[in-house]
Amino acid sequence: MPRAAAPPLPLTEREREELLQISKLRSTPQSVALRVRIVLSAAEGIANKVLARQLSTTLPTVLLWRARYQADGLAGILEDRPRSGRPKEISPEQEAALVETTLHRTPKDATHWSVRSMAKTQGVSPATVQRIWKKHHLQPHRVETFQFSTDPHFVAKVRDIVGLYLNPPDRAIVLSVDEQSQIQALDRTQPILPLRPGLPERQTHDYQRHGTTTWFAALNVAAGKILAQCQPRHRHQEFLRFLKQIDTATHPTLDIHLILDNYGTHKPPQVKKWFSAHPRYHVHFTPTSASWLNQVERWFARPRPSDSGVRPRAQQEPATIPMGGQRQHDCSEGKKV
Repeated sequence: MPRAAAPPLPLTEREREELLQISKLRSTPQSVALRVRIVLSAAEGIANKVLARQLSTTLPTVLLWRARYQADGLAGILEDRPRSGRPKEISPEQEAALVETTLHRTPKDATHWSVRSMAKTQGVSPATVQRIWKKHHLQPHRVETFQFSTDPHFVAKVRDIVGLYLNPPDRAIVLSVDEQSQIQALDRTQPILPLRPGLPERQTHDYQRHGTTTWFAALNVAAGKILAQCQPRHRHQEFLRFLKQIDTATHPTLDIHLILDNYGTHKPPQVKKWFSAHPRYHVHFTPTSASWLNQVERWFARPRPSDSGVRPRAQQEPATIPMGGQRQHDCSEGKKV
């Protein structure tokens, strides 16, 4: 004689609404959603075997979560019970000592702890050290730099420069100006062999040095365009030469707001005299130890592909400020473009 089907699982109207609400939430884990569907279907009187087949699960799973809900209610299907397993081999005191050692001590023969050196010191496995470091978000192998500005007018200067970025004046151009010195001028010892069918582009593995160069650049903050020039040296004479190029490349009726750092090349008497003779230029210096505020630094830091694989970034052809008709100087070939 066949066994009678299990009786429907008793649910109140409030319990049914709670279960339906949980099943509709996108944040509900799939495992919990399956348990909720089992309980709701069991409340409708569907046989356990039929329910297991409809939900593509097993009969023991249906019986388990049906019994859990009858015994513990909603909490019984939302949370898993503690499972038996291997007990912890490290006590909370040992874990605290490992964290304390990581934070306040250094090994005798190294600058920072490694997983193996810490494991040997604490008498635990490397996997245990790695798990505890991950739990407490500790990364002894990483070192980052920082620099606090000591400029007494830091706030005022930051507001001034950020204000230029966010709300530039009318009939004016905001230029972030800086230079990158000691750039190696490198080239391959032999000409590059071009790409051919069946053959990739080929180049020699060695290179020859052609001294160093300095890269002056002005970033038009509003347009995102660059005016750049290479100079053989890094003095105020070269900086003045670059200012004259900016003056030629921009419309004479526009005011120019220059954002500069505190390098000595930008402040000698000759440069101040030049600015006095050109009243349309307004100079804004970044705070001490805060050259990161100058947007052109982001452009200097951007990686660029090179033709030969060893040429510096300064040898790439820059874009131009869309004001005026000054031709650009190509550092790689030493000619006008």
